[in-house]
Amino acid sequence: MNLSQFYINGKWVDPVRPSKLQVINPATEKSVGEISVGSALDIDNAVSAARSAFKSFSKTAISERIELLSEIRNVYKKRFNEIAEAIMTEMGAPINLASGAQASVGMSHLKTAIRVLEKTKFEYTHNNLIIRKEPIGVCGLITPWNWPINQVVSKLAPCIAAGCTSILKPSEIAPLSAIIIAEIIHEAGAPNGVFNMVHGYGPVVGEAMSNHQDIDMMSFTGSTRGGIAVATSSAKTVKRVSQELGGKSPNIIIDDTKFNESVTRGVSGCMSNTGQSCNAPTRMLVPAHRHDEALEIAKLAAESMTTGDPKLPSTDIGPLVSETQFNKVQDLLKSGIESKATLVTGGVGKPDGLETGYFVKPTIFGNVSNDMEIAQEEIFGPVLSIIPYETDEEAVAIANDTEYGLAAYVAGDNKEKLMYFARNLNAGQIHLNYASGGADAPFGGFKKSGNGREKAEWGLDEFLEIKAIMGT
Repeated sequence: MNLSQFYINGKWVDPVRPSKLQVINPATEKSVGEISVGSALDIDNAVSAARSAFKSFSKTAISERIELLSEIRNVYKKRFNEIAEAIMTEMGAPINLASGAQASVGMSHLKTAIRVLEKTKFEYTHNNLIIRKEPIGVCGLITPWNWPINQVVSKLAPCIAAGCTSILKPSEIAPLSAIIIAEIIHEAGAPNGVFNMVHGYGPVVGEAMSNHQDIDMMSFTGSTRGGIAVATSSAKTVKRVSQELGGKSPNIIIDDTKFNESVTRGVSGCMSNTGQSCNAPTRMLVPAHRHDEALEIAKLAAESMTTGDPKLPSTDIGPLVSETQFNKVQDLLKSGIESKATLVTGGVGKPDGLETGYFVKPTIFGNVSNDMEIAQEEIFGPVLSIIPYETDEEAVAIANDTEYGLAAYVAGDNKEKLMYFARNLNAGQIHLNYASGGADAPFGGFKKSGNGREKAEWGLDEFLEIKAIMGT
């Protein structure tokens, strides 16, 4: 694996200024290798390659781009197990998750991008106008560590489909799977400069990308703080910015015969990926008169999950990604206890027998009020806050009382109530009974959860400019 080099203009190259960073396996706290971290000089080289490649790649026929995406998908299939292993190693995803949703989602995004590209009209007549959709140009892609392949491919597939060229800065915390993606794209025969990758820190490499006058668009997934930094720097050159940021998703449980199932599945959804998903249902809203019942159900569900070695098929919850993330979650657990929320299960410290690794106890808090820090702050760990509500109107008010709006969940039998909540919740995706739209549903948020949409037709449009031709 090309850990010490960057992928620029179809070649693996050394950084302009050598600098190294250890990649840590969060389950063992040991280094699994060291990557080079780049500088603005490396970004200059990558942008130059992407700008040169754009001249020809932007003119390619749709059939050529479909062929390239199809070949990328074919090579991806061959490397599937390696991708899963890399994800497990770099960010601690349990092997069943790493080889399931984490790795397979890349295949889904490629398949969807091909489908969308096959049916998109890039030039058509509308009200006596000719409307053209044209690739926006050179794109900077910055991706996080929590769903590394999902975020890389959900940006890269539509970027290629649109005829754009790119520079990827994957998370420096979890870079291994992105390196495999670069190798896949190389083997698939992408023209030199169409895809480039530089590792590095956000305040250095990410800032250089956002500031760069020859990058036409920035697509960023990460924290709201990071998104603000990208948008601020990008404003200097008036480039387009598409952002998918944080979340604190509500999960409204309806009072009906599915209550037990709804609460149990809600706990599972919150704890999945060790709670490290921006759209995780981390605030469970339950009818006040069934609050104590919900605590018992949630406690049983959380305590039935196995926290441990990501290599074991029996493991449900792996470690947090880093020591920094571990410490942040511990501080927020203390905040929940200090705010007098009811600690139902879990709490501070590591689970018994897991002294090595950034493992945390799956935690349930009850009697949470929505003004508590644990109800407002994105914890990014396996921590669920259960909040009582009296009426449907109050549930909506509590659910929307957040600076985020990425996702929301509603669970129950009553279809009329399901749709009442769905229509009144301020979020980009509404999951009824934990349904998922997969790679075909637009993904993005309201408020401080970002702007723009990823996936499918909406994801392709992010990388296109609209031109109107008049007077024909």
